[in-house]
Amino acid sequence: MIKIGYFADGPWSHKAIEYISNSNLFKIVFIVPRYDRKDPVLAQWANKLDVPFLVCKNVNDASFLEEISKYEADIFISMSFNQILKKSILLLPPMGFLNCHAGALPFYRGRNPLNWVLINGEKSFGITAHFIDEGIDTGPILHQEHFSIRDDDNYGTLLELAVIKCAEVLLKGLNKIADGNYKLVEQGEIHPVGTYFSQRKQGDELVSFFWDATRFHNFVRALSAPSPEARFRIGAKEFSIVRTELIPGAPNYISTEGEVVGRNHNGIIVKVADKTLLINLIRDLNSIEHASFTPQFPIGTRLEGRK
Repeated sequence: MIKIGYFADGPWSHKAIEYISNSNLFKIVFIVPRYDRKDPVLAQWANKLDVPFLVCKNVNDASFLEEISKYEADIFISMSFNQILKKSILLLPPMGFLNCHAGALPFYRGRNPLNWVLINGEKSFGITAHFIDEGIDTGPILHQEHFSIRDDDNYGTLLELAVIKCAEVLLKGLNKIADGNYKLVEQGEIHPVGTYFSQRKQGDELVSFFWDATRFHNFVRALSAPSPEARFRIGAKEFSIVRTELIPGAPNYISTEGEVVGRNHNGIIVKVADKTLLINLIRDLNSIEHASFTPQFPIGTRLEGRK
């Protein structure tokens, strides 16, 4: 039986720990949550599995490494853990430190990969179980799978799928290790450079009406709930965009970007860089309720986004 030290947080880790605990090949010997959140669901799992729930501000500290060494874990697993892992802890478990990343490494390294794949208009996304090294998502790949992105997918639907598939990919990788029949793939064998994406921060949600319609539409999909939603302003008032729709056959032409040029029962028609698109549903961030509604701003209204 392979003994696991589990470093984790959130829904990604909940489904994975369920799968791992149902297998007779693995045994979790301790759980380390994020220091700032101390995930209560993982605390319940620690109680259920009768293992220590170890809250630590810096898992690289020598005293913490000494403490977890007592449990003689064969492998460590990271599932949405947020601390930078240094060489001392990476080398501690004899089988290595395994991570599950919701990106098709060596592409989509870094943060918020599900948002970024939609922003980039990808038709599929990957999930990768890989060993952690001292780089950022650069370690050798144990198991990777790809999943289709539908035209009607948004961040919420991808997240729902990825939480389940990440747990499945991780378990398949662990089963390979248990079988002892696997070959690690260096990321450079797939692509010598790959791609890296930074964490999305407050202010990044503003749209630009100087983007083309497809880019604008993909951005709205990418920032749908539970992300903060794409946003624009009218004067001092701020609104978020819940849903947009590309207009079949809309012609390309030059005019004023961000202007409402038409209305119908489905929303407002807005000019962007190349053509027009339909904004179906927005949320009023100026009200206490943040109620959503079909916008009916007058023709000629100027919507403001990032410059």
